[in-house]
Amino acid sequence: METLTEIKKRVFLFGDKKAEGNSKMKNLLGGKGANLAEMSAIGIPVPPGFTITTEVCTEYNTLGKDIVIDQLKEDVQSAIKAIEKTMGSKFGDAENPLLISVRSGARVSMPGMMDTVLNLGLNDESVLGLVKKTDNERFAWDSYRRFIQMYGGVVLGMKPHTKEDIDPFEEIMEHLKDKRKIELDTEFTIQDLQDLVYDFKDAVKKRTGHDFPTDPWDQLWGAVMAVFDSWNGDRAIYYRKMHNYPSDWGTAVNVQAMVYGNMGTNSGTGVCFTRDAATGENVFNGEYLINAQGEDVVAGVRTPQQITKLGSERWAKLAKVEEADRIEKYPSLEELMPSMYKELNGYQQKLESHYSDMQDMEFTIQDGKLWILQTRTGKRTGAAMVKIAMDFLKEGIIDEKEALLRIEPNKLDELLHPVFDTNALKKAHVLAQGLPASPGAATGQIVFFADEAKKFKNTILTRIETSPEDLEGMNIAKGILTARGGMTSHAAVVARGMGKCCVSGAGALKIDYKNRLLRVNGKEFHEGDWISLNGSTGNIIEGKVATMEPELSGEFGEIMELTDKYRTMDVRTNADTPKDARIARNFGAKGIGLTRTEHMFFEVDRIKAMREMILADTVKGRKHALEELLPMQRSDFEGIFEAMQGLPVTVRLLDPPLHEFVPHQLATQKELAEDMHISLAAVKNKVAELEEFNPMLGHRGCRLGNTYPEITEMQTRAIIEAALNLKEKGILAFPEIMVPLVGTTNEFIEQKKVITATADTVFKERNDSIDYSVGTMIEIPRAALMADKIAEHADFFSFGTNDLTQMTMGYSRDDAGKFLNVYLEKGILTQDPFEVLDQEGVGQLVEMGTQRGRSTKPNLKVGICGEHGGEPSSVEFCHKTGMNYVSCSPFRVPIARLAAAQAAIKAKA
Repeated sequence: METLTEIKKRVFLFGDKKAEGNSKMKNLLGGKGANLAEMSAIGIPVPPGFTITTEVCTEYNTLGKDIVIDQLKEDVQSAIKAIEKTMGSKFGDAENPLLISVRSGARVSMPGMMDTVLNLGLNDESVLGLVKKTDNERFAWDSYRRFIQMYGGVVLGMKPHTKEDIDPFEEIMEHLKDKRKIELDTEFTIQDLQDLVYDFKDAVKKRTGHDFPTDPWDQLWGAVMAVFDSWNGDRAIYYRKMHNYPSDWGTAVNVQAMVYGNMGTNSGTGVCFTRDAATGENVFNGEYLINAQGEDVVAGVRTPQQITKLGSERWAKLAKVEEADRIEKYPSLEELMPSMYKELNGYQQKLESHYSDMQDMEFTIQDGKLWILQTRTGKRTGAAMVKIAMDFLKEGIIDEKEALLRIEPNKLDELLHPVFDTNALKKAHVLAQGLPASPGAATGQIVFFADEAKKFKNTILTRIETSPEDLEGMNIAKGILTARGGMTSHAAVVARGMGKCCVSGAGALKIDYKNRLLRVNGKEFHEGDWISLNGSTGNIIEGKVATMEPELSGEFGEIMELTDKYRTMDVRTNADTPKDARIARNFGAKGIGLTRTEHMFFEVDRIKAMREMILADTVKGRKHALEELLPMQRSDFEGIFEAMQGLPVTVRLLDPPLHEFVPHQLATQKELAEDMHISLAAVKNKVAELEEFNPMLGHRGCRLGNTYPEITEMQTRAIIEAALNLKEKGILAFPEIMVPLVGTTNEFIEQKKVITATADTVFKERNDSIDYSVGTMIEIPRAALMADKIAEHADFFSFGTNDLTQMTMGYSRDDAGKFLNVYLEKGILTQDPFEVLDQEGVGQLVEMGTQRGRSTKPNLKVGICGEHGGEPSSVEFCHKTGMNYVSCSPFRVPIARLAAAQAAIKAKA
């Protein structure tokens, strides 16, 4: 059995304006633990506590519970004593009990993905001590009820049996509410709460077969281990996959003295943001509840009130609440507790200034005293991310380089999604109004359960409130709609982090899970019915609403200008049509890195001529068919060259095997035989002849061009003639002709001969010429090894990393799905190599090919045109390798531009 032998610090104390850690220790203490330590050190009132490090989580997963508890026991007992000293109470004492919270804390924020237990340390004896200590019997029994409920769910596994069922503890509470004819938790009497405690414990015994644990130390170790277990829970694993976080990071555990927001009307709890996490507006905002604990705010069970007067007035306008009613029933914290608000406002300003970034804070007011429970860099939408970075730059808080580094490249994708057409919105029927929790436009079919989000192509996940278990469904759905919860509820926070459209707290919705029914203002909607969400206004709209492309201006345009100032590598696009070329150019593409000519042959008016060429038995027959295709190809290239006028366009010659173009269905084969006046048998024989056992390694790429040089001749002629035709109109084109799938130098030489001879012929015919270049796609490992020889003849290299990955790793991209997920789960691979470039293996070939190519041709132009050209970490690798450009799909161009700028900044740092 493995044992722990290394002596290292596993427990770090914080509180009472001092700490053993700081904000730079996030890898060891987790984000929450590091920030609690930092806040303690700078004088923010933080309840005292300690952090068990992320390393212990790794040890727990390797060595198991017993060894880890044995190793931790002495340090934890000592840390509990330190809390006892600060708080003047004793853990496990019946007269003066110290109660604690146990929370997770990974090095990055993972909202709701792992577990929390509050009020730990209560039992039948200490609850009486808490009554005596606080002189608040209702508060004590409410805290005990909450503790059993949380501990039962988190540690003892008391979850709903099926997705249609509600939480077993909530079921008991709802039954009592019905019996007592009340609606709110706050309406329970002391006797009700005592009855709930008894009923909760009885439910635990019936479900688990064991009594609810009464020893505080047993409770503590159970909670700590449950937090470690939650690191490998389904929702945490899924969240890590979404964000590409490694599984070996582990989570820290934060143990803190409890402070209470549920001690009465002079107590409360809330969540706040130093700036608007949805829009980026520089306005302090957040939500709170009086006489509540923190989970009540984010769980969405009670719809909270606004912290600021401005926020409250904005909320009332959306909710159609009159000002007099707002002041009486829904006052802001600023109005209800002005001194508490003033203190909180001071702390939020101090923390944003200290961290130089937008903060997401949790706080509790206990009997008129304010405590800050957490601060972290706030999750935000893509639009908010860009605005906050640019505002911080304009305010002089950060410089241009830091502004660029603050932006996550992939989150720019959110700004490129379609928005509702303004004319369509004017005609739309608004069903109800909710809170604009996360901006965006979403149209889809209603589903009521997260695990059914794939039921339709486009879905709107419609819930009373969401929970962490809903994460995968939230990610799949086009939009999220909840009947309960505010701007800081689980649905709102997670949706903003995902960049997902969300409308929360739509009180007019009545959701019936059992019958899969949504009722709203007298109308009924069933599963599969279409609705639309406007996440910017909170409107819930009946049916589908048309969308349009977004306008990219303002802060987004400013950020893009900054990327051009700092990046040293160009960004091109992969585009096969003039439309795609124009979109990419508008996004700032500096040319085309890949035009796939085969896509042009699949159109209805061309496939017939292409099939005639394939079925021809002679060179003359093939040339005749190719003459039909020539004007079509030439026209295609003219459109693309014109869209990219003045910029280089790399055109890849025909790549796929010919069998992809022939008909495989009997009806289509008959039609082709009739059109060509040949027998059906002849068509069938040709189709069978072209069939290959391994098409990826078969008769394709330059092998086609060398077998049938007339194909290369036609394509070259179309390219050159198109460029000359545009030259006559005063439009400059810079074609780069790319030979695919080269493995030997002679393969390339043979194709280049055909290209240059054809170009020279056209120049003589037209008595004019244009500049063009001839290069190759490096996508076979041998080509990377022979790059120095190939570069003697090639003008440029473009790495086709899709095929290079397939051939280097021996994975078929079409079949790898059968095992890739297993490999990722088992840690055999850390990333899908078709999404993120395998820098260790495939990357070696890319580096080698670049270096060897430039050893014989120092000014060799080198780029990448696989899917990796728009993936940020792969773009950084390309920068380090010294490439001239990356090329990606049109809508990834802004992402690649930012990633290229960030790579250049990091390289110089």
